[in-house]
Amino acid sequence: MTYEQIFLFTLLGFVFAFLVWGRIRYDLVAFSALIIAVIGGVVPMEHAFEGFGHEAVIIIALVLIVSRAMMNAGAVELVARLVISPDRPLSTHIGIMSVVGAAMSAIINNVAALVMLMTLDIEAAKKAKRAVSRSLMPLSFATILGGMITLIGTPPNIVIAQFRERALGTPFSMFDFSPVGLVCAVVGIVFVTTIGWRLLPEAGTEGTASEASDSGLFVAEAALDEKSKTMGQTPGDLMPLADEHDVTILGLVRNGKRLPGFASNEEIRASDLLVLEGDPKAIEAFIGAAELKAQGAEDHGGLRGKSLTLVEAIVPDNARIVGRTAMGLRLLYRRGVTLLGVSRQGKRFRERVRKLPILPGDVVLLLGPEARVADAAEWLGVLPLAEKSHVVVQRNKALFAIGAFGIGVAAAVAGLMPLAIALAAVVAVYALTNIVGAREVYEAVEWPVIVLLASLIPLGLALESSGGTLLIAEAILSLTGSLPTWGILALLMVVTMTLSDFLNNVATALIAAPVGLSIAQSLEVSPDPFLMGVAVAASCAFLTPIGHKNNTIIMGPGGYRFGDYWRMGLPLEILIIVVAVPSILFFWPL
Repeated sequence: MTYEQIFLFTLLGFVFAFLVWGRIRYDLVAFSALIIAVIGGVVPMEHAFEGFGHEAVIIIALVLIVSRAMMNAGAVELVARLVISPDRPLSTHIGIMSVVGAAMSAIINNVAALVMLMTLDIEAAKKAKRAVSRSLMPLSFATILGGMITLIGTPPNIVIAQFRERALGTPFSMFDFSPVGLVCAVVGIVFVTTIGWRLLPEAGTEGTASEASDSGLFVAEAALDEKSKTMGQTPGDLMPLADEHDVTILGLVRNGKRLPGFASNEEIRASDLLVLEGDPKAIEAFIGAAELKAQGAEDHGGLRGKSLTLVEAIVPDNARIVGRTAMGLRLLYRRGVTLLGVSRQGKRFRERVRKLPILPGDVVLLLGPEARVADAAEWLGVLPLAEKSHVVVQRNKALFAIGAFGIGVAAAVAGLMPLAIALAAVVAVYALTNIVGAREVYEAVEWPVIVLLASLIPLGLALESSGGTLLIAEAILSLTGSLPTWGILALLMVVTMTLSDFLNNVATALIAAPVGLSIAQSLEVSPDPFLMGVAVAASCAFLTPIGHKNNTIIMGPGGYRFGDYWRMGLPLEILIIVVAVPSILFFWPL
């Protein structure tokens, strides 16, 4: 091997290791790798930042802004609320939600579609008095499957389309992914609707409507009011009142430290904090009944003040608060909002709520005036569950937003203008009509994903130009021996799908696409089936909660454990391979 190949393989090996490790943000890993490659001389200095102007990067950013606009205008809500009913049988409910989720994910970002539908699904679960864990994972998987139907449905499709343009002269168009994507989506939805949800474990996730509330049980802290009747009592004395409000008293915090055990017999002092566990409404009711107050509530009028709201919000992996604490961020001082409680997949913790490092998948309970909570949620990068915490929905503009988007897509499909220009024009219209504000235009973009993609594009080009992808292709071909072409395609998809379960799907697509092209060229067949296979496989990350952001988002509210994803995800991935290979070869012959 040449110096460039050895350098790039070693560097990418470290990149994959760090991405799987997950302790360092993936955008920092990718950007650092790009700089190292430039210093090492394998990426020319004049081409180092070409990825930031790449059309795929621009399209992904614009799609994210369009998704925010659709939510702001109530277009997603308008469609979803027409089909949600808690009175349907669970299989019927999952089927309808999955179809709606897949359809929405085909035209907007699948994360945005999941967040909106998840709120409605949780509400339906509460009204039907069933565990939300039964329907959240099928909904997440359905939105992932729906993204494969169109070019803009998922980032890997955009990456593959732009790679094809560079390699073969023309990109995949908007609906080139539709035949195969639609087959996979339909089969996948049928599976999760009829069989998949039955494979999910009952232990730890089954419960009543109160147990499967918006985000499960929170651990929160409450302070004594100056005139509280609780003064001088013990946590044990308060147990009957706590039971009445479905709240568990976990202990006391004194002088900044949690006392051992439940501290049931400790006399409560003026400066103590009571540690509580329960759902948000129960905690709020108990604090009022026991004449307590949320820590910091005096700064914005008290917990029961009319101007305050309690908002549950999910923490995605790219949120500002991940790995940090409310105290470290000075949340109350900077934003006038209190972090009242945290829900972590049903697990209890002994750390102070304000001093607890927040993890992806946590659900946080924010307290403050409605406007401040909404602002703080955006600043923290968390995804509010309660409808009142979302940006004000401009429902009178829903049809206008849908129409503007439809015209833009039609112009791109008709060849009147490139897709990037069409989407940019749609975003401009949304901004001029105040469907998205100037601030939201920037906040809607997931900048870590943009940096990741822009950093890996030059590395992928360098690996291809150095002959590295050809070496990988030759290694795969040597291992497959006398397998038929469809067998080699299936193997490529299995490898790509496995990588996507542990790495970002954009990174997986960038590396696997040139390998697929090299394999096709070595076999002297059309590269399109192999590129389409990479696109499908890179999107199908169902085995882990880290493979796709949607899987991370549902982990806390659904009470899922890491191993729960295998139960439904493994047979679904096998099913996708079985269905996708013949579909690809039928619609994209060799």
